[in-house]
Amino acid sequence: MRIAILGPGVVSDRFLAPAIAKTPGAQLWSVMSRDRGRADDFARKHGAAAATPAHTELGALLADPQLDAVLIATPDALHAEQAIAAARAGKHILCEKPMATRAADAHAMVAAAAEAKVTLGLAYHLHWHLGHRALVARAHAGELGELRHMRVCWSWRAPDASNWRARPEVGRWWALAAMGTHCVDLVRWWLRPHGDVVEVRGLRSSAVYGGPHEETAVVALRFAGGATAEIVVSTVFDSAPRVELYGSKAAAVCDRTLGPRGAGTIMVGDAALEFAVADPYAGEIADFVAAVAEGRACEVDGVEGARNIEILEAAAP
Repeated sequence: MRIAILGPGVVSDRFLAPAIAKTPGAQLWSVMSRDRGRADDFARKHGAAAATPAHTELGALLADPQLDAVLIATPDALHAEQAIAAARAGKHILCEKPMATRAADAHAMVAAAAEAKVTLGLAYHLHWHLGHRALVARAHAGELGELRHMRVCWSWRAPDASNWRARPEVGRWWALAAMGTHCVDLVRWWLRPHGDVVEVRGLRSSAVYGGPHEETAVVALRFAGGATAEIVVSTVFDSAPRVELYGSKAAAVCDRTLGPRGAGTIMVGDAALEFAVADPYAGEIADFVAAVAEGRACEVDGVEGARNIEILEAAAP
């Protein structure tokens, strides 16, 4: 699969392009950036294989008949337009999170992919943390008993409000877009036996920098089956990333598993859960490649990505 990366930012440089390189059946083909020099440098550094590997215009990149798919890693507000254009050009799509900044745009992305008969997947790499996968399998098999509550805390302290997610031009949320969307995805995945979310409550604060987007958010969720969840994300204080899952028989605690490395520790009751440390970004690329080849949905598909946006909208209108 020949894949183009839209947006050669830090995540693309450190994680996405290397993940493509290590995934059998995948090849970095081309890249798009607003800056020609940056696109040229990225293409050269990561060995993009197209005859014309660097682009500044989406139309020219998508016109390449040898291109199979795009990995969208641009700012959040650009995802919908780019994904819809890619679908209409017949390219498969793996989109970084959050999928869009409005639920209506997310649903339009799903519709465009369905109409074009291309695959649309979401790049929630924490699905491919091998410890998470092992714990979810055990929890869904009943080892913790009936699942009753989940708590996720993930924060980092930004030095100022210069982050692009803190500004309204290209995004809608800050802490919720950087970490909260991942947390919503984890909660929906881990508490899947309880069905869909039926109630969302959100609190937000922008007290430190006073910008238009939330710096700290607290989100409470209730599921149809009765389970509850709480999410705390922030860009103004440091905390150790932590996930807690409570069942009627036992509890599990994940320390420092949230992040890019596939590492950390997981305790189920008093026993450590052993798992291999593996690149979760390579896992998501491999799933995307396999989904296209097998004609199936990605593990996190467009419908799930759109539901995530609906929940973010309910938590922070």
